[in-house]
Amino acid sequence: MECDFSLKFHQQLLLIDEDLVSEDVAALKFLCADLLPFKKLEHVKSAVDIFQLLMAEEYLNEEDTFLLAELLYRIKCHSLLRKLGYTKEKVQECLHVRGRVSLYRQMLYELSENITNEMLTEIIFLLQNYLPKRWITLSALELLILLEKQGLLAEDNVQVLEEICMKVSPDLLETVNHYKRTKVSLPQQENTLPVKESSLSHIGDRIFASPQEISIKSVGSNNNGNKAASLTQGFSEINPKLPGEFSSIENESKKMTIYKMDGPHRGFCLIFNNVHFGGSLLERKGSCKDAEELERVFTWLGLDVTTYTDRTSQEIEELMRAWQNLQAHKDRDCFVCCILSHGESGAIYGKDEKLISIRRIMSHFTAKECPQLAEKPKLFFIQACQGKEIQRPVYVEADAQNPGLPSTQHSVSPSESIPEEADFLLGMATIDGYVSFRHIEQGAWYIQALCSKLQLLVPRGEDILSILTEVNEDVGRRVDRLGTKKQMPQPAYTLRRKLIFPIPRDPPPSQQRRGF
Repeated sequence: MECDFSLKFHQQLLLIDEDLVSEDVAALKFLCADLLPFKKLEHVKSAVDIFQLLMAEEYLNEEDTFLLAELLYRIKCHSLLRKLGYTKEKVQECLHVRGRVSLYRQMLYELSENITNEMLTEIIFLLQNYLPKRWITLSALELLILLEKQGLLAEDNVQVLEEICMKVSPDLLETVNHYKRTKVSLPQQENTLPVKESSLSHIGDRIFASPQEISIKSVGSNNNGNKAASLTQGFSEINPKLPGEFSSIENESKKMTIYKMDGPHRGFCLIFNNVHFGGSLLERKGSCKDAEELERVFTWLGLDVTTYTDRTSQEIEELMRAWQNLQAHKDRDCFVCCILSHGESGAIYGKDEKLISIRRIMSHFTAKECPQLAEKPKLFFIQACQGKEIQRPVYVEADAQNPGLPSTQHSVSPSESIPEEADFLLGMATIDGYVSFRHIEQGAWYIQALCSKLQLLVPRGEDILSILTEVNEDVGRRVDRLGTKKQMPQPAYTLRRKLIFPIPRDPPPSQQRRGF
């Protein structure tokens, strides 16, 4: 019996490993830097490697999985907590007593999540005299680790970090100040720093640089003072040159504000339309109208559209892998994927009623997994509920599971589903925890508004984010016929530039059908 329990535990760890991408592994390594031997962390290649190290140090076993739950919580992989028997709320309740990740490490990780690509460029410029020449490109996590290696940053010495944040962003400085205040007020305890729920829909051109495999070594706090003082003095010498130096950088960035969309081929558009399901989930009446409308609009925009109907979660996964490896992406400007199905928080259902996470679907098209689409915009539009089903009036159905089907509801925001890498956009039909509505004859509110606004605003030269703002306004004004049901879409993105579709030569499909 004990052997069976141990086997089940290791199977759970393998399932968690399968759902973690390389960026997640790098984040886990960083958060474990104060807990595990540094030399051993250098050789970590997968999440399983980290799990084995945690077990060897007796941080993780069959009876106590809280540290792993905390780590998954801090990297915002909330959907994986249920594999350990936890929920996001349960972890939050226990953190103040059982949390093991230090305030210092939490603060650095939060900074790394909020350092944009532009900020990172400025920071590297300010530190250029203190960085090894071989470091041509750095992620935010790599930069922080390098500062620790050089003795410029430690738990009791964040002076250099303060100077950097003061020059680059007051928001970043507030994160450091919050750490200092919390540390002073609770000096003898291992406390948790509140995790800010970041929403990509509010961060403009923010980019989350993908953490690469980084070498982590032990960093002491001795002899930090001289280097810190030297660097602080260096800022006063560098600072007078900043306006002139950065004006050229800003001018260059202005030239690069729009994605290249003038290639010979616009790109591929995939439409997954799950209408019929094999068990308790209801037929999604009206979804075929949505799929047809999407196909017409994206064909009009110049994309090569392929539609898949009633696919299982495994078939969706296999198709994503096939499209991921397609060499023809190299000659395309962008990639679009639309998924119409039932769903839960952070996931959609296949025809077989098995969930597949949105994050996993999107991770197939990161620069590492699909280099042909590197630096090109990748758009995902999801028409599915992200919460529990509610009472529905006639003609309006909710894309949620049947009330008789056991619920595995958990909370995952769009910013957690989207890969922490540049050039992604995720358009969700509804905010997390809520249903999305679909008219059984006219189609889904969100998809119909999306298609309508694309046809109206692309000819006017509007960028995709402006168009999605109009979609939000459109859907937000809609109510069901009883006037009691509302819906609000939510986009999340890591786009670095404006995405403007070239104006098609032909009139929009809606005008073509009316004979204009």
